Amino acid sequence: MAETGNNTNLKRIQHNYRLVVMNDDTYEEVVTFRLSRRSVYIGLSTVFVLLVGLTIALIAFSPLKYYIPGYGTREGRTALQALKIRTDSLEQAIQYKEQYLDGVKKVLTGNTPSQLDTLPVAIPKNDISNE
Repeated sequence: MAETGNNTNLKRIQHNYRLVVMNDDTYEEVVTFRLSRRSVYIGLSTVFVLLVGLTIALIAFSPLKYYIPGYGTREGRTALQALKIRTDSLEQAIQYKEQYLDGVKKVLTGNTPSQLDTLPVAIPKNDISNE
């Protein structure tokens, strides 16, 4: 009965291999490593994660972050926020002035609705004037 493909892949990952570094002139073994595919994968993954982490730390905790587009200094961000608040208040003031001027134009041209400014007051009649 033939083995399944998944089972053979697991065995291949666990097989041990030997990596030998030899001196080319004397054929002397300089360094010998016993490796498996799993240990090589784990080692390369660890190196990759460490390099990515060190790169992010280097950018985040050094002045290199100021070279990233869209990232500014703290003073620049606070100044930008103050300007945004100021422009919002100026826009609101302009809107109020426009409403006031529209009301004045309506009054001057006579386009106001026909409403009385005051309400009629019902004055009760006294019988005192008859006496």
